[in-house]
Amino acid sequence: MEKNLTELLALLSTAEVEGDKNKTIKVVAYDSREVVEGTLFICLSGSKVDGHSYINQAYAAGAVAVLVEKPVKAPAGLTVIQVPSTRQAMQAVVPYFFDYPARKLRMIGVTGTNGKTTTTYLIRSILKQAGFRVGISGTIQTLIEDRILPVKNTTPDVVELQTVLAEMVNAGIDYVIMEVSSHALALNRVAGCEFDVGVFTNVTRDHLDFHLTFENYIDAKAELFRLLGRQDGHKGNKAAVINIDDDAGSAMLANTNCRAITYAINQAADIQAQSIDVQAAGARFHVASWLGDFALALKITGIFNVYNVLGAIGAALAEGVDIKLIRQSLESFSSVPGRFELVDEGQDFAVIVDYAHTPDGLENILRTARQFAKRRIIAVFGCGGDRDRTKRPVMGKIAAQMADVIIATSDNPRSEDPDFILTEIEAGIKPELAADKKYEKIVDRRQAITRALTLAGRDDIVIIAGKGHETYQILKDQTISFDDRQIARQILRGLR
Repeated sequence: MEKNLTELLALLSTAEVEGDKNKTIKVVAYDSREVVEGTLFICLSGSKVDGHSYINQAYAAGAVAVLVEKPVKAPAGLTVIQVPSTRQAMQAVVPYFFDYPARKLRMIGVTGTNGKTTTTYLIRSILKQAGFRVGISGTIQTLIEDRILPVKNTTPDVVELQTVLAEMVNAGIDYVIMEVSSHALALNRVAGCEFDVGVFTNVTRDHLDFHLTFENYIDAKAELFRLLGRQDGHKGNKAAVINIDDDAGSAMLANTNCRAITYAINQAADIQAQSIDVQAAGARFHVASWLGDFALALKITGIFNVYNVLGAIGAALAEGVDIKLIRQSLESFSSVPGRFELVDEGQDFAVIVDYAHTPDGLENILRTARQFAKRRIIAVFGCGGDRDRTKRPVMGKIAAQMADVIIATSDNPRSEDPDFILTEIEAGIKPELAADKKYEKIVDRRQAITRALTLAGRDDIVIIAGKGHETYQILKDQTISFDDRQIARQILRGLR
């Protein structure tokens, strides 16, 4: 894919240009390590790294032009384009460079604190059952049909996202289902993306280190629905699928200027789950919708998954998928990696690994486990460092109220002192701890998991929460290989 620099400059009305404007741009990059011959190098000013410091390296690697937001001394022959904000300029230039791939795809965006990943995989399963070619951009991985690409962020930055969307167009993909994070919406990482369906799962306290207030967090989520209703769209048949049982559902509806499809359990909605029966092996319920009613027998369980399924049904119905196909797909769906994932090595107690890392997420999985627990629930969890501290005592309180044995441990401590993080969690545990319950603080996550599995007896349930599908742990000075599922399997095999 190539563009003449003059085409890109036409998008930047306030740009000041020094040097030859008539150059061929073959690549756009903001990481100097990815510069090749014919690159437009975008200098982003980050909190840790300033791209303006890498202009010489980029030139040596083949950059023919640089986009800057402050005066620089550039090598002779390098075209310098100065703009007020390189990040905003990138958001204008990059989608155009890739010929706006999102306009050639049906784009389904899923936003919310919890349930995004499972909902995207449920929608993918339905659309594949209906015969479409489907891609996913999400937390676990990027999928182009069944080809797996690694991910850096829940929603990649503009360059990565537009690159992969263009690749999906070339691969003949029909639908892209994207987890759309609040960060991506607030920072406009989705620039150039025209969404056709937006799904709202829920909002609970998370990422307040970034958004500062809960109201800001909700408003960031609502941006997806404002985008749906824009009048400059190139595609029709837009729909917002919204969980109105969640308090923030009204805010999403208020920001929606297209067809709205509501879903709920506790009140009348366009799609409602009724007569719900949650068991360890799965959930059964009746779906009432404006297009017809049907029964579902799922292989996944938990009230939170009932909501995820309703959101997926709403997206599929919005896209005209037949109810029979929806039912067939959902009843054959088994699991998503790291989401209420069972670890079975023949032990006489249950071990469940889940990504729950928010108060609502932890409460959901503990409540689900309580519905079929015969004996004790042993909960192992932590809270990430350099992230929202306010949720730490809240998660401690929830664990103390809903589990029988609580083991607080490290999640991804990052630059923070793990002992300090556990002290903040403990502040929520102590006031709620009943006399017949106990808790421990074990900084080392492997030791904490070992302790939980050693304590477990017949018919107990061990919940290992917080990291789910992640295969690493971020410490102060290094990132180590760490997979809760693999660690649990190794320990269980050693206990035989």
